[in-house]
Amino acid sequence: MVSRSCLNILDLASGNLLEIPHTPRSIPRVMTVPGIISDLDGYGSNDGDSENASSICRERIIIVANMLPLHAKKDPETAKWFFSWDEDSLYLQLKDGLSPETEVIYVGSLKADIKASEQEEVSQQLLENFNCVPTFLPQDLQKKFYLGFCKQQLWPLFHYMLPMCPDHGDRFERVVWQAYVSANKMFADKVMEIISPEEDYVWVHDYHLMLLPTFLRKAYNRVKLGFFLHSPFPSSEIYRTLPVRDEILRGLLNCDLIGFHTFDYARHFLSCCSRMLGLDYESKRGHIGLDYFGRTVYIKILPVGIHMGRLESVMNLPSTSVKVKEIQEQLGGRKVILGIDDMDIFKGISLKLLAMEQLLQQHPELRGKVVLVQIVNPARGSGKDVQEAKRETYLTAKRINEVYGSPKYEPVILIDRPVPRYEKTAYYALAECCIVSAVRDGMNLVPYKYIVCRQGTLYMDKAMGTASDSPRKSMIVVSEFIGCSPSLSGAIRVNPWDIDAVADALNLAITMPESEKQLRHEKHYRYVSTHDVAYWARSFMQDLERACQDHYNKRCWGIGFGLGFRVVSLSPSFRRLGVEHIVSAYKRTNRRAIFLDYDGTVVPHTSIVKSPSPEVMSVLTTLCNDPNNTVFIVSGRARNSLSEWLDPCERLGIAAEHGYFMRWDKTCEWETKSVADDLDWKNIVEPIMGLYTETTDGSNIELKESALVWHHQDADPDFGSCQAKELLDHLENVLANEPAVVKRGQHIVEVKPQGISKGFVAEKVLLNMVNRGKPPDFVLCIGDDKSDEDMFESILSTVSGPTLTVAPEIFACTVGRKPSKAKYYLDDTVDVVKLLQGLSAASCPKPKCIENILVSFESAI
Repeated sequence: MVSRSCLNILDLASGNLLEIPHTPRSIPRVMTVPGIISDLDGYGSNDGDSENASSICRERIIIVANMLPLHAKKDPETAKWFFSWDEDSLYLQLKDGLSPETEVIYVGSLKADIKASEQEEVSQQLLENFNCVPTFLPQDLQKKFYLGFCKQQLWPLFHYMLPMCPDHGDRFERVVWQAYVSANKMFADKVMEIISPEEDYVWVHDYHLMLLPTFLRKAYNRVKLGFFLHSPFPSSEIYRTLPVRDEILRGLLNCDLIGFHTFDYARHFLSCCSRMLGLDYESKRGHIGLDYFGRTVYIKILPVGIHMGRLESVMNLPSTSVKVKEIQEQLGGRKVILGIDDMDIFKGISLKLLAMEQLLQQHPELRGKVVLVQIVNPARGSGKDVQEAKRETYLTAKRINEVYGSPKYEPVILIDRPVPRYEKTAYYALAECCIVSAVRDGMNLVPYKYIVCRQGTLYMDKAMGTASDSPRKSMIVVSEFIGCSPSLSGAIRVNPWDIDAVADALNLAITMPESEKQLRHEKHYRYVSTHDVAYWARSFMQDLERACQDHYNKRCWGIGFGLGFRVVSLSPSFRRLGVEHIVSAYKRTNRRAIFLDYDGTVVPHTSIVKSPSPEVMSVLTTLCNDPNNTVFIVSGRARNSLSEWLDPCERLGIAAEHGYFMRWDKTCEWETKSVADDLDWKNIVEPIMGLYTETTDGSNIELKESALVWHHQDADPDFGSCQAKELLDHLENVLANEPAVVKRGQHIVEVKPQGISKGFVAEKVLLNMVNRGKPPDFVLCIGDDKSDEDMFESILSTVSGPTLTVAPEIFACTVGRKPSKAKYYLDDTVDVVKLLQGLSAASCPKPKCIENILVSFESAI
């Protein structure tokens, strides 16, 4: 097996983690290229760009989950461990959707306590026989990680349960969070032992491992990484109560593809990213994508399916046929309403029983003819809540049977024991109706299994005494709060809390005409049979490959500390603007054009005081006083504000309101673009913006001489964005025949005259220099937002035109590392000012002055 050593296992977590030793390297090292095995198992550095690529072309997928798809059993006599596949495990079944040539490796824990002395032998056995790599967590860590943080913090929260008081849920504890971080680190450690980062795909599953992507992305910047959440994702109002909300969100965003069962879950996640991290998303050719530091994180919405072949094979078992006949004899032809649920507080078993009670009370004619069979699977968790739910279930069932039952009739049959697969299948096949009344559930595949069992097989038909060509029928009553509900369009959807509505739904399901039952069943069976687990896995992997296809077309590097780590991914030609590089070009040129944006470029967006600092005024004055320079501030701000703030710079050119107003220096009059004299459209726009301002708390209108801007930065993120889209559409319709354009920016909607842009300013200045016989040989343009992209584009097109015989040296620079038409970037306004100080030093007439300033500037950097 191809393996890859992890060269750097970094401790990303902040705080004092549990003292967990490094995972021993129990997996044999296999050479992937000819040569000598070096001492690479130590901790060096690795950015994921290793030159030692695997020589094996076979595709490999590493499936990482909390538990391996294995059964473990120890022989009491020989004390040897024996393992077998868990055929019911989703992680095993998904292999059917992958190519037969694809190698699948599983990483996860075992459902057994393996002694430390046995772990080496077990690891070798599982690797050789099952392609599984076990992660052994110390018992104390396992308890705090799984029972502590996963089951007592994340699982209740993701199911909309808040620990309002100590009696209802455990409060957040830092120690169990640290255990969660440590456990995720150990899982990542195991993945690093076997991964070939350039070739392998990693698919992480469920809420137990939401930090694992951060550890892997830190070690291998270009790792191909997908994640699927099998539980609900709560609304932002619930999720934001989690003290470590940002760390978990950033962990997920270190993936390339994140999968959810339903649009609601995906929408909640996107809303959390917007509200807590300020990230926006958009649909790109049918795929939802989040731009995260130059990387596109794709969102996939697809519910998981069932394994058709596995279920059909169980229907064909002789034991299933025997059980069908036994149940038929036991129930005496009564109609069966079936429920199969885990025993926990979210499955709504007691609500289902109350609906059954209501049904029997309102419809006496059904007494003795209908029976509810409720199979209770063993609880996955423990605690007072589970015990209370179990007690309530038993008391309710007992009361119903006492009131509406008889010696030969029990309206509620409660089966609270381990039920073999063949027995559940028999009940599925016989049930007239299946009800799932969970108050919150991630997916729940019970209705899917019921549909397939009702479709039957030849063996099942024979056992039930049904003709093979007889019509198939099934009815489903399903809670609207579970993941499978949107995909079952023929089901009767109910609010499980509304007992009367659920009782009515059960009555409708029983009494519905047979022809309609058949139509609903056929519709459901078509969907379930074509959207099985293989389809789900195949679709996810196809999207993951698509999401990762541009990994090596960009430069990437990591930034941030601890669990806030992320990777910046940008074009290979996009690089930081070095001071020495630009100063050298500045010195050897004589006709220079300098264009600077204002907000976010020379003045920080976060600054309350919007006037320029003394350092900015000093550097602008120096640059303007150099006769070889033509310097312009190009801003969207009003001319009055800019002229007031920049008044001391007498030779500074100013273009206000994106170029509608323009003056070449303090002594010149303001020029107005002649094609934009008609501003009557403002009388149409202002009342409309006023209407949206009244209905959107936190929004406001900025009145400019040439433009109107609607700001929604302080409004609710989701509502403000929704209103902005609606306002944009509204204004585009009413201004269709007006000389104005509507543009949407970051937290704004702006209406301005046609033909006005910062690009127009840059073009006009450059052409003016050419017409004066002084064509520029140096052009610097710095800006931070979308409007500045017009300047970058205009400069490139102007200098490449026929008017300039010799192309100048161009330095188009954006502020912040992000996709841009500019070739260079600077991190923030501080870097911009330092760069301008370096240029102003080069304009100083005394060489000694230049040297001193540059030395002090470089030492500051």
